[in-house]
Amino acid sequence: MIRAFLALAGIMLAATTPVHAAPAKAPSAKSKSAKAKSKAAKGKAAAKPAPVKEAEPPRPLTPDAMRVAEWVSSAGDNRALPYIIIDKQGAHAFLFDAKGKPLADAPVLIGIAPGDDATPGIGSKNLSEIGPAEKTTPAGRFLAKFGVAAGKQQVLWVDYATSVALHTIPPGNPKEKRTQRMLSPEISDNRITFGCINVPKLFYRQKVSPLFRKKGGYVYILPDSKPIEEVFPRLRVQPFLKAAAQPQGGEAAVGMNE
Repeated sequence: MIRAFLALAGIMLAATTPVHAAPAKAPSAKSKSAKAKSKAAKGKAAAKPAPVKEAEPPRPLTPDAMRVAEWVSSAGDNRALPYIIIDKQGAHAFLFDAKGKPLADAPVLIGIAPGDDATPGIGSKNLSEIGPAEKTTPAGRFLAKFGVAAGKQQVLWVDYATSVALHTIPPGNPKEKRTQRMLSPEISDNRITFGCINVPKLFYRQKVSPLFRKKGGYVYILPDSKPIEEVFPRLRVQPFLKAAAQPQGGEAAVGMNE
């Protein structure tokens, strides 16, 4: 009886003894190599720099803008101050430093109405009082300086008397789509302002503002329809001054013989 009881107890102990799971299979060398390669590939992808967008080449000056730039530089008409040439027909601005070195260019938005003269007394009118034909950007040579406009906004006053300023696109009527107009390759849709000159933010803040902030500078606005010599009379004598500045071989020889 005792033997039978001991045998039964042994069977029960054997049944309740836990069975250990088989050890996990170690990863093969091929698996380790594949993981290492995948990790290295991800690292290379993360370290690969984003493609750099090439800067657009500077826009060449139009013939009239070139004439004005050569005259200003050779005659020192800018009085050692930076200057901007606004080509209304091309809806573009060209920025120069005080020595006449071209620095940057940018598209611009200008007055809705073509024209080269400002309406007398327009500077004292409210925007709502300005008629469609009066929304012109006048042509000419202007001494521009920074100042405060409506809403305590700092702008580059081109002609304070006629309320013409150079500044970024103002927050206004979204239906005008000024940003889209500025980015458009078309020139005709760049006429949208009341007469002021709108320029891109980067051009204004990083290029124009540092140069003009201290002492100001000059803005030369090319005409829509007037002869350019009528707007800038000194251009008439520029060819003669340029010719006179060139040394003449015969005259130099005579001087030496004497």
